[in-house]
Amino acid sequence: MQSELFFFAVAIPAVILTGLSKGGFGGGIGILGTPLIALAVSPVTAAAILLPVLLLMDAIGLYSWRGHVRWSIIWQMMPGALAGTALGWATAATVPDGAVRILVGAIAIIFALVQAFADWKKLQPTSESLAKASFWGALAGYTSFVAHAGGPAFQAYALALQIDKLKFAGTAAVFFAMVNVAKVLPYLALGQFTNENLLRSIGLMPFAAIGVLAGVWLVHRVSQQFFTSTTQLAMIVVGSKLVWDGFVALG
Repeated sequence: MQSELFFFAVAIPAVILTGLSKGGFGGGIGILGTPLIALAVSPVTAAAILLPVLLLMDAIGLYSWRGHVRWSIIWQMMPGALAGTALGWATAATVPDGAVRILVGAIAIIFALVQAFADWKKLQPTSESLAKASFWGALAGYTSFVAHAGGPAFQAYALALQIDKLKFAGTAAVFFAMVNVAKVLPYLALGQFTNENLLRSIGLMPFAAIGVLAGVWLVHRVSQQFFTSTTQLAMIVVGSKLVWDGFVALG
């Protein structure tokens, strides 16, 4: 009983933070979900418990952001994302969790700093590029599979285009909905959807809805500059924690 209480004590905040990010607010904070839940269970189990919750969040996000999608980004990034997902499945048992956390955290920190510098210097937005989209899409697919942490890689491509906050949120919702659906069969093959894990997922779903709807509400009520600054700050904070946890895990 005590272990189950501890699980929900860390999982509920993790799901709400992930929901805020899924709702389009706070960007990088969503990558805290799996690491927080991994405080109570193994990282692979944490990711499996979170996947059905993410699918519910995706459904809410798709409805909330319908009509706000830049489809060219989706079509450019998805082939790479599917390849990255397949690579994550193939290497799930061999790549240390600590190494994945360092990778995700480093991407988050570097991109946030580069984007903050670009905002400070008033640099022009980059143009769409199939090569860049394929690279970042593959990295997003891989890190999404192993740790549900594809957000920084997606943001590295999409935010540099400087699209408005509503279209960014809608595009991210569609992209990760498609990626998460693609992860269902591999997770089934890994044998992670046990009755115990699914019951935990169901118990977390009400908090998923609260988080997503709160994120949607916040995006509509904050300025573009505050949205961007909050995202960048969150990515630096979360990225630093992931890098630290990764080095600790690798010992």
